[in-house]
Amino acid sequence: MRIAVLSGKGGTGKTFVSVNLAVTAKNAICIDCDVEEPNGRLFLKPEESVTEEVYTKLPQVLEEKCIGCRKCVDSCRFNAMGFIKNSPLVFPEVCHSCGACSLLCPTGAIYELKRPIGIVERGRNKEVQVITGILNIGEASGIPVIQNALDTKITEKSIMIIDCPPGSACSVMESVQTADYCLLVVEATIFGFHNFKMVYELVSLLQKPCGVVINKGDYTYYPLINFCKENNITILCCIPYQEKLAQIGANGEVASEKDDETRMIFSTLLDKIRMEVRE
Repeated sequence: MRIAVLSGKGGTGKTFVSVNLAVTAKNAICIDCDVEEPNGRLFLKPEESVTEEVYTKLPQVLEEKCIGCRKCVDSCRFNAMGFIKNSPLVFPEVCHSCGACSLLCPTGAIYELKRPIGIVERGRNKEVQVITGILNIGEASGIPVIQNALDTKITEKSIMIIDCPPGSACSVMESVQTADYCLLVVEATIFGFHNFKMVYELVSLLQKPCGVVINKGDYTYYPLINFCKENNITILCCIPYQEKLAQIGANGEVASEKDDETRMIFSTLLDKIRMEVRE
């Protein structure tokens, strides 16, 4: 089973939910796809980590073969190429490595070089396999790193927890493509509710079953409750804000390993998700 954990904004508690679910499930794979700011490993502290570099392909131009036909420039849907002084110019920051320019060049003037854009780190914390995607600073797209991190075999008995990037951009869509169930973490605030609706729209478009975890839910926020009722979205649990949880997090520890009440919350949550997936 693959569970994608999403949130409409940063700081909602997505990673908190992800690492606690993984530790509670025990035989789990926890993949941090928040490649611009991965922090699940700060809590899971994987050992015996192995690092793999992730590359994309960047077009290069052989000017002596170029005839100035502009087919490469005109074919680039991402506007990653320009034509300056009778020669194509590549803009690496917006290139999506689709290969169209080299494929359409009639003279073979364009070839591709590997360009490193990030790494994937694989390690283990007891019964949890920890996989972390890390994008190099300044890179525009982390999708190749996410794809590499998600390219992980899963057995029938194991559970994969996917800690998605915040928001609803392309990187989030890539993270949830293979998910069996989406867990939407939301704060009971106006801002949190607004962004939650965008994430819900995304998972609805992808036709993914989903449920809601209200984090730091110290009071009943009726617009959120009513929205979930109107759209038949299951509210799986509400985690109250507690000073002890904040202290455990500040110490870089996993709450379900340190607090019996939190362990029970996530054990019950995991059982509810299993039931939702079976239905």
